[in-house]
Amino acid sequence: MPAISGEWLEALRPEFAQPYYAALYKKIVEEYRTYKVFPPSNDIFNAFHLTPLSEVKVVILGQDPYHNDGQAHGLCFSVKKGVDIPPSLVNIYQELHDDCGCYIPNNGYLVKWAEQGVLLLNTVLTVRAHQALSHRGIGWEKFTDAAIRVLNEQDRPIVFLLWGRPAQSKRSMLNNPKHLVLEAPHPSPLSAYRGFFGCRHFSRTNEFLRQNGLEPIDWQIENVN
Repeated sequence: MPAISGEWLEALRPEFAQPYYAALYKKIVEEYRTYKVFPPSNDIFNAFHLTPLSEVKVVILGQDPYHNDGQAHGLCFSVKKGVDIPPSLVNIYQELHDDCGCYIPNNGYLVKWAEQGVLLLNTVLTVRAHQALSHRGIGWEKFTDAAIRVLNEQDRPIVFLLWGRPAQSKRSMLNNPKHLVLEAPHPSPLSAYRGFFGCRHFSRTNEFLRQNGLEPIDWQIENVN
């Protein structure tokens, strides 16, 4: 399992000394040795690598990685170029179109968001192939909760987008009055029509960033050939 580096390493260093993390590390190494596990091990911490702590403006919380071949690469809701766009991301793009006028792109590669300060963080960072939630409860939640606490303590405005019940279960950790917390149903086809469509989270995020003197997010993901 690769190491976190840079600002996040300093912020999360206490976690690496905890007994739960030692057990998690051992379990994950064994899982990759024994099963097909996603994302590729070098991509596990991509959300942290692509969005340094001091650059985080927006946090989107996912649940666990996509579990089909070639999809997951360490950013929640994102898939590699050339991979079919998953249904939840199709609905995210639809809301972006309706809210901000973005055209619907031909790919689901969200690195552009990450590089602008959108932390695309799953609360569980690995999964066995074709077994959703198979790594729930082995320690990842404690680790990502620590990251959420670090973000909550930041002395600057951050927007948290909590879509669906698992993400909304973190709401009690977010008590810093500088932050904006927006909640909506999950964008999955099972729940998007219950209030994700029409939530206008993307324009509301940018309005908040502008009000606080921050550069808004360019949400448009461009087509790739």
